[in-house]
Amino acid sequence: MQDSGRVVFMNGKLVSESDAKISIYDSALMFGDMVFEMTRSFKKKQFKLREHLERLFWGIKILRIPLNLTIEQMEKHCYETIEANDHLFGADDEHRLMIDVSRGTLGIYQGVHGLHKGPNVVIADFPLRWTVAGMGTLFDTGINAVITSQRAIPGTLLDPKIKNRSRIHYLMANIEASMIPGDNNWALLLDPEGFIAEGTGDNFFIIKDNCIISPEGRNILRGISRDYVMNELATQLGMTAMEKNIEPYDVFTADEAFMTGTPFCMLPVTQLNGLPIGNGAVGSGFKKLINQWSENVGIDIEKQIKIWNNTDSANKSDAPTPYRFKK
Repeated sequence: MQDSGRVVFMNGKLVSESDAKISIYDSALMFGDMVFEMTRSFKKKQFKLREHLERLFWGIKILRIPLNLTIEQMEKHCYETIEANDHLFGADDEHRLMIDVSRGTLGIYQGVHGLHKGPNVVIADFPLRWTVAGMGTLFDTGINAVITSQRAIPGTLLDPKIKNRSRIHYLMANIEASMIPGDNNWALLLDPEGFIAEGTGDNFFIIKDNCIISPEGRNILRGISRDYVMNELATQLGMTAMEKNIEPYDVFTADEAFMTGTPFCMLPVTQLNGLPIGNGAVGSGFKKLINQWSENVGIDIEKQIKIWNNTDSANKSDAPTPYRFKK
């Protein structure tokens, strides 16, 4: 297989993508002990990179990862990585950064010769289309959100507001959702009290009487895209946005629903457990929000993802993806 030519920032230097590796004795492998962020660009310009890095550094602080790197230095290394790879990206490609920080090799293995000591910092840059391949049709059909038996892990046990790699509960929810007949099923998790929490890498919203409603922030990842919808897009469009506990009943009786996530920005949710939300079609509120987002960034988001739809062979295997588990 031909080398991609892409390089990855790893612990202070740029290395070939195929050579960017951490030890089998790293705390990330042993405990899922890693914080991370993933970003996207519009017209090759990073969107909300600083906000992503601020959330990353809050996680580093709370988890007490002894990182000797400032947020300004991390931001500089992100742009260095993009610059080093940009010549490999097509004119219509966007940069998808994956920023991982692990605690590093566990103490009992520190004596193994040749291992990196201290936290690992990895910044990879690959085409955004990898992540969104196959999602284009969802702008027309919408998602069928499936409430799984797998619950969200509450903040009292493992705080989901810290974006960490301990995510097997997401994967189990995706596996369960993949067993439901149909092609557009995405997992939707409840919290232990039975309230709607989040998807497996996306935030959930309903719209009722022109009010945008998101689950309360205590048992979810407080997404960058979620904040953008509630604090910027809603204001621009004169819509009310609020947080409150949402039950499945509230979703069934909503006017419309949608999910947000960094790679796809927004996707409509037209069904819950196979029953239509509102009239079962993509709603006018969703269309207003995604159109305003597109205008703000100078890209027709829906059109861009539709053009990419199912064009990348990297997403045609039977391996699971971040948002879905293939049958």
